[in-house]
Amino acid sequence: MTEGPEQLFRLDGKTALITGSSRGIGLATAWMMARAGARVVISSRKADACEAVTAEFAAAGLEAVSIPCHVGEQPGRERLVAATLEAYGRIDVLVCNAGANPVSSTMQDLSNESWDKIFEVNLRAAWKLGQLVLPRIAEQGGGAMVMLSSIGGHVASRGSGAYAVAKAGVNHMARQLAGEWGPEGVRVNAVSPGVTRTDMIRARLGAAEAQAKEASRIPLRRLAEPEDIAAAILFLCADAGRHITGQTLVIDGGSTLAAGRV
Repeated sequence: MTEGPEQLFRLDGKTALITGSSRGIGLATAWMMARAGARVVISSRKADACEAVTAEFAAAGLEAVSIPCHVGEQPGRERLVAATLEAYGRIDVLVCNAGANPVSSTMQDLSNESWDKIFEVNLRAAWKLGQLVLPRIAEQGGGAMVMLSSIGGHVASRGSGAYAVAKAGVNHMARQLAGEWGPEGVRVNAVSPGVTRTDMIRARLGAAEAQAKEASRIPLRRLAEPEDIAAAILFLCADAGRHITGQTLVIDGGSTLAAGRV
């Protein structure tokens, strides 16, 4: 019998560890996966934010646990994975969503310190979390990892060169890890969002007029909502995406169709 969408997009009995999940795309992903039956780990640097989200999940009858973590620090990454295993005994899905773009600078003027911070959070953290989690997923017979990239990893980005280079690294790391872990039943992919209506984007663009101007440059004439990205992540982690690995899915409303974004 052919499987229907009610089976292909479910995560019943699965545990999903999602970094940066107290707001934005990470939070939307946590809600979507929990509603698909997963037990989710809410994690970000701020414990109070994690606890507030976990309380909302409990009120909605969804299973979640709060495990604060700064993904840019190895001891924190190790504690996050250990606490997840203590809470749920397994990890089936790893979503490396936490990221940072703390400076606006040309590559010429960028400091060593800024380069290191950007790469630690946006690239190294995903690699090190993968080292901790992927063997566990393989032991359980398979699962999925999704890393958050950016359209900056595909086109040059004014003022965000280091971030763009780090995200380009994420795209290739998805291919590399997919090749290494595919025989163990582990799928590894990335998603590259375009401009998405998150707190970070609201802070950068400001008023609604500026957001509308940005949307006018996008072929679909709208900014992405966090749920647009979360839906793609769910697809890649559920059985619906079980034959997809090593890919980077661009979710940008057509932004990268046109040249001259720099």
